Amino acid sequence: MFDPEWVHHTVFKSIKIVHKIPGVGYFLRTIYGIKDKSLKQELFGLTFPNPVGLAAGFDKDAKLFQELSNFGFGFIEIGTLTPKGQDGNPKKRMFRLPEDEGLINRMGFNNEGVEAAVKRLRKNKGVLIGGNIGKNKSTPNEEAVNDYIYCFEALFDHVDYFVVNVSSPNTPNLRALQDKEPLTHLLATLKDLNNKKDTPKPILLKIAPDLTEEQLLDIIEIVTSVKIDGVIATNTTLSREGLHSPNKEQMGGLSGKPLKDKSTAVIRFLVEKSNAAFPIIGVGGIHKPEDAIEKLEAGASLIQLYTGFVYEGPGVVKRINKAIAKLPLA
Repeated sequence: MFDPEWVHHTVFKSIKIVHKIPGVGYFLRTIYGIKDKSLKQELFGLTFPNPVGLAAGFDKDAKLFQELSNFGFGFIEIGTLTPKGQDGNPKKRMFRLPEDEGLINRMGFNNEGVEAAVKRLRKNKGVLIGGNIGKNKSTPNEEAVNDYIYCFEALFDHVDYFVVNVSSPNTPNLRALQDKEPLTHLLATLKDLNNKKDTPKPILLKIAPDLTEEQLLDIIEIVTSVKIDGVIATNTTLSREGLHSPNKEQMGGLSGKPLKDKSTAVIRFLVEKSNAAFPIIGVGGIHKPEDAIEKLEAGASLIQLYTGFVYEGPGVVKRINKAIAKLPLA
């Protein structure tokens, strides 16, 4: 009945207001949180309280990470952030596909800029944060590395890990940065900067689900040669295969249930062809515990939700964590 982006911002404001009531945060943690030592994950030199995170795009500007963590998430990824604030693409730019339990968005890295997010992140009280970074729409690809450097330096003291986003379909020509030469240059530059820090932070690469097997083999070669810390698989897809919703013709990236098998296949391919050479965070189409377990069995070490959280509500985080805790190897 309502524009999904308007609903998103309205819910954000409501959660913020409700949390001003004393005890609400504690109450929500009691309802949605699970304290189980078997859920703790040691990865990239970090300790994740549980393996279920919130994917980037939900809290782009780091406005609600503290409150969202009360819904049981083990970690929150903010962004995608760019050096300068930008409006993103013209509205309407987010569409629900209820018949397919998916979303199509063409947001276009709308955010207030990295400096605005840093001010909020300074108030963080113990939430494990990933910083997802990208380039401004106006920055040509030849100069894109400078935007990533800017965001990396600005965020360094305020996030626990970085995600290099070159896979959004909603910024013109951004996905061209996934090609072997520019991607190697970008990641090597950030890796060199990172190595000069007293305590380097993990750097991950977020990839598209639409890459060919040859391109995925290139990703494996780049990740292992540059020695970044891992991969997030996957971003949204441009595929519209098997959709039934009238909104299926909308331009943008598709997320949710229709992405599930595609993202799992990418995870499985990366794990098998690299011989599990690097950790993977699995994201795409996780709506229930079985979906999460499927990602883990394919080789993911952690998982993230976005569209599943929108459709299923916060209870899905607890259901997934309870199911993972019961796994034999958990």
